[in-house]
Amino acid sequence: MKIYIGTDHAGFELKEKLKVYLSGLSYEVVDKGPFSYDKDDDYPDLIRPVAEAVAGDIGSMGVILGGSGQGEAMCANRVNGARAAVFYGGASTQTDISGNTLDMIGSMREHNNANIISIGARFMTEDEVKDAVKRFLELPFSGDPRHSRRINKLDNK
Repeated sequence: MKIYIGTDHAGFELKEKLKVYLSGLSYEVVDKGPFSYDKDDDYPDLIRPVAEAVAGDIGSMGVILGGSGQGEAMCANRVNGARAAVFYGGASTQTDISGNTLDMIGSMREHNNANIISIGARFMTEDEVKDAVKRFLELPFSGDPRHSRRINKLDNK
């Protein structure tokens, strides 16, 4: 599977480590930048190319990093066909107000068919990021018709 990866300055060091990790798991990693640290870079310039690549390459996935991951997801989600979900650590499994257990990373993939995970690099350790990204990439979309119908509406189909 091809993985497109990009970040701004906040996630640069982590991106470099994540590329090595993902390559070691036999993923084809395509770095969309930046290729050197620049504290004054602007995340839209670096995240949009990841989103465009993922949207144009069916079956590929994306990993984007930023301080919180929020702005990066907003940027990515402006590209038709890109479905970025934010994860900035904490327990992947949480309990909702009704007492139901929800798997946040599982929901991203199984229900929403997210094809990009947006990581809040300032909120997670390197090991937490590796675990979250690995899990995200391994989980399939459920294919449930109700979820497909909703995703088609997002992708303007």
